[in-house]
Amino acid sequence: MLRGAVAILLFSTLSVMSQYEFEKHIPSRCLGTNRTVRVRLPASYWRESSQRYPVIYLHDGQNVFTSAGTNCCFGWGSWEIDKTAARLANEGRMREVILVAVDNSRFRYQEYRGPSAAAGEAERERTRYDNYAAFLTKELKPLIDKEYRTLKGARDTALLGSSMGGICSLALAWEYPRTFGAAASLSGAFQVEKRYFLEKVLKAHAGRAKPFRIYLDSGTTDFTGDDDGRKHTSAVAAELRRIGWKDGSRFVHFIDEHIYSDAELQELELPRHKWKEAQISQHNEFYWRGRVWRALEFLFPAER
Repeated sequence: MLRGAVAILLFSTLSVMSQYEFEKHIPSRCLGTNRTVRVRLPASYWRESSQRYPVIYLHDGQNVFTSAGTNCCFGWGSWEIDKTAARLANEGRMREVILVAVDNSRFRYQEYRGPSAAAGEAERERTRYDNYAAFLTKELKPLIDKEYRTLKGARDTALLGSSMGGICSLALAWEYPRTFGAAASLSGAFQVEKRYFLEKVLKAHAGRAKPFRIYLDSGTTDFTGDDDGRKHTSAVAAELRRIGWKDGSRFVHFIDEHIYSDAELQELELPRHKWKEAQISQHNEFYWRGRVWRALEFLFPAER
């Protein structure tokens, strides 16, 4: 393992946060800058030296691990995906996985929005999604596959994100199904770019379903007066079913209609000053933390 650690130092500045979590600052030609990436290894990684693992690539990486703390994300706290994935694996509800969390940048909207035809924008801005896709597929994934004991095939490689990261996950899997075999979108922002992905990509598709699995969810309320993307996510789900995705092991669409009570919010230790907002908005890390287990179990269910 020492040789691997030396190799990592050759291409990035490496910070070891624990024996399972690493923070790396990776120079990218595709992005034209460095990008912070956090890698979380499963509990058995050092113990089972011959075992290889599936990988989930996560957007908004600075928000997803427990190490981000309880005060991040405007007081909602982190997703705690590392804790949830470890618990599900211990309970035999999902496979152990390597989690690779990619930090967002100040160009989050342009990188995550998926394909678009935004007229009048500079070429540099129009291609930031393409540059981000190239970074993931041509630079980051080969790097992770080289440095860690991954299962490299598409069936063992997934994407997961929320809001803008949700549409980005589905758009990337749609475009690169030989790289990403599954995608999960929580509260996906499918309304962006005048619903371009829904109207110009899905509705225009006359072929068969592509070879990747899909998890979609949304809540029903948002403090802006929206429905947490429920209407648009349901429209995406309807198009996917038309194309050929069937509910079950290849496709799940979940609508979270549960709003937490005061007693539940207290039990879940959400700061009291966030309670009122939590009862009128499900578009936040608190709700995503509460339901991400469904996505994780779907992406890599326990092997029977």
